[in-house]
Amino acid sequence: MPIDLRQVAAISGMNGLYRVVAPTRTGVIIESLSDKPQRSIAQARQRMSLLDEISIYTTDEETTVPLAEVFDRINEKYGDDLPLSEKPDDSEYKAFLESVLPDYDDERVYVSDMKKLAAWYKIVKKHVGFTAPEKPAAKKTSKKAEKAPEAAETTPAEGETKKTKKKKE
Repeated sequence: MPIDLRQVAAISGMNGLYRVVAPTRTGVIIESLSDKPQRSIAQARQRMSLLDEISIYTTDEETTVPLAEVFDRINEKYGDDLPLSEKPDDSEYKAFLESVLPDYDDERVYVSDMKKLAAWYKIVKKHVGFTAPEKPAAKKTSKKAEKAPEAAETTPAEGETKKTKKKKE
């Protein structure tokens, strides 16, 4: 069963990432994303963050970049070989994030966040994987729009379709 970031969670007080399996009355059943997956229950009192809901701050105060998009950028640029040494220092993490997200906000994105980003990317790459981007279907959409423009067109003043207007005249 393929999983995506909507099913992957980080849970406070627990290392690693987890796949959300099913809800229970007191929390959710989770499965660790590791070489030897184990199921357990995350209680409702534990703070759980779905990766799909996490974003990274940028220098534009009103803009954030979703974690999934950052993972895609890392995957496109580096694949399996992250540009980090075995024991990277803070400057390596900053250079790494800047290479995939040049406009990240260095005042609100901490090195600890960058460490999580690198660790989470490796787990997601290994246990979830990345799918090849789909080709946009813009041509199909535009052809459909060209075939039936009269049926959907409205007159700005009256809000009537052309067919309705013709019947009244």
